[in-house]
Amino acid sequence: MSETSTPAATAEQAAVVVKRSYRASIDELWDLWTTKEGFESWWGPEGFRVEVHTMEARAGGKLSYDMIADAPEAIAAMKSMGQPISHGTNGWFDTFDPPKRLTLKHMIDFVSGSEPYETSIEVDFREDGDHTKMIVTLHPHPDPRWTRMSVEGFTSQLTKLDCRYGYEGMGE
Repeated sequence: MSETSTPAATAEQAAVVVKRSYRASIDELWDLWTTKEGFESWWGPEGFRVEVHTMEARAGGKLSYDMIADAPEAIAAMKSMGQPISHGTNGWFDTFDPPKRLTLKHMIDFVSGSEPYETSIEVDFREDGDHTKMIVTLHPHPDPRWTRMSVEGFTSQLTKLDCRYGYEGMGE
């Protein structure tokens, strides 16, 4: 099974599933998504970091943070696209079933020329011996370009966890 898979192309964009198996406890991975310290330690693609302002880890709980380009190449890329190097992001926890499953919703209100819209990220955690499997479903954006950028950004930020936990593939 591949670690990142996309179903066959259809008229509509498909969700993208990203799978990882880490030598970590389920609680350790859960905390990466549900605590300020955990989230700030890895969220954001390479060259970016976040500062969490609000994290209410519960169903319906708010999440607000700034996504900040902090590497010279990321800053240059943002400027070349006419984007600010920092932007506020707001979301909330929808599904919240510790420590097995959560759904994080984001309000996307920074895409030039587009009305604000919601996106969803579903995360399932499964214990597997001394590893925990993390299965992430990234739901598409209205614009395929932003879906692609979202998937690229998410897989980039996973490299931070891959290094931390020595990811070597799913082994399936």
